[in-house]
Amino acid sequence: MHPRSTRQPTQPATTTLLVRNMVCDRCIRVVRDELQHLGLDVRSIALGEVVVSGTMDSRMTGEVKGVLERNGFELIEDKRTKTIEKIKLAVLKLVREERQKNDRPLKTSSFVARELGQEYQSVSALFSTMEGVTIEQYVILQRIELVKELLKYDELTLSEISYKVGYSSVQHLSNQFKKVTGLTPSQFKQLVKNTRNPLDRVSSSSRTSRLSK
Repeated sequence: MHPRSTRQPTQPATTTLLVRNMVCDRCIRVVRDELQHLGLDVRSIALGEVVVSGTMDSRMTGEVKGVLERNGFELIEDKRTKTIEKIKLAVLKLVREERQKNDRPLKTSSFVARELGQEYQSVSALFSTMEGVTIEQYVILQRIELVKELLKYDELTLSEISYKVGYSSVQHLSNQFKKVTGLTPSQFKQLVKNTRNPLDRVSSSSRTSRLSK
């Protein structure tokens, strides 16, 4: 009798796509539908990231880029740009998911380093060079974007928003909100027609200059 093979079955190949501007549930639905329409097997999809079965040749990559661009998204291919996008997605996850799961604040540096599997010092330097804003400042900008969304929903008090987003007090939230936007939370609620910035445009020069002061 031949000895029974103990070799594990080979896992099917997958391809991970990083997609810029995919930052909401509606975006996820659109991207999934469009990729499935192209015949791709979408294994998993989250904010800014899609995993599909198999590998993609240049023809399919071109088709994916085209359909994403027609819907206001962008396929990230450059290595350094991919790293920047991964950092932004890690920050998005930290602000919108992880902070709300933990009573104790998570340290940005350790969280980002863990998510990327790289030393924080190197990714932080790259981010600052390419974006003109530090990761810590970008975290503030994303937190303010979340506060703006919650203010638009008008379902929570400012005190509840402060706790949900992880601010130590309403005063801290209000001071940082005005520093970034130039408005108090109350003034902002009067301007609910303002639209939320896409992920890749949050760190605008005007907001960055306010944070640097």
